[in-house]
Amino acid sequence: MSPVGFSGVNSWIFDLDNTLYPAHSNLFPQIDEKISDYVQKITGKSRVEARAIQKSYYKNYGTTLRGLMVNHEVEPDDFLEFVHDIDHSELDYNHNLRSAIEQLPGKCYIMTNGSKKHAEAVAHKLGIHDQFEEIFGIMEAGFIPKPEEQAYSLFLQKNNISPHKAVMFEDLSRNLLIPDQLGMKTVLVVPQGTREVFREDWEMEGQNEKHVHFITEDLGGFLHSVINQLPSG
Repeated sequence: MSPVGFSGVNSWIFDLDNTLYPAHSNLFPQIDEKISDYVQKITGKSRVEARAIQKSYYKNYGTTLRGLMVNHEVEPDDFLEFVHDIDHSELDYNHNLRSAIEQLPGKCYIMTNGSKKHAEAVAHKLGIHDQFEEIFGIMEAGFIPKPEEQAYSLFLQKNNISPHKAVMFEDLSRNLLIPDQLGMKTVLVVPQGTREVFREDWEMEGQNEKHVHFITEDLGGFLHSVINQLPSG
């Protein structure tokens, strides 16, 4: 889909994991394994049972953390510190992405179901840490995750963003439903090889739904195409 109709956008909102960096980077798989470790420790279940609980909570609550908080009274700070203690060296400086983001008119934001600390570490590795007005993590959302409408409302209110002048970039179709309903443009980021990297079938669904306005396999390339379509001056 050709990236047209972005001339009125002044707020560019990016998910973090598997969006600002591709799913085949060996980053989120590390987090995924550490979440399994945590669930196994909390529940005392076998590895297979813990994985099933983890994925069930993720699907039904938006994040595994939310499920653990509701069902096991888990302390969120402890969980986030543990699962984001990973090796970020797998990520490289992304010149193409930085060049694109710094040319976008208006302000850029990260909205993630992960922690702000994790997002900052990722952004530094990618070389885009100074390009964002706000990093809005799960703590800033009061531990209410996407795709819950309240998470988006809190984010928009805090940053005084008009949804009709905003665009949301996400790797999960379901996380674009509320942005579409609020009046945002939506872009689904699905790099090649995504399905091969531990993704659940339901995570890959919804690409053809009406709330997905654009799909791209290359975020940096898509943004450069948007920039080329914008009126000069």
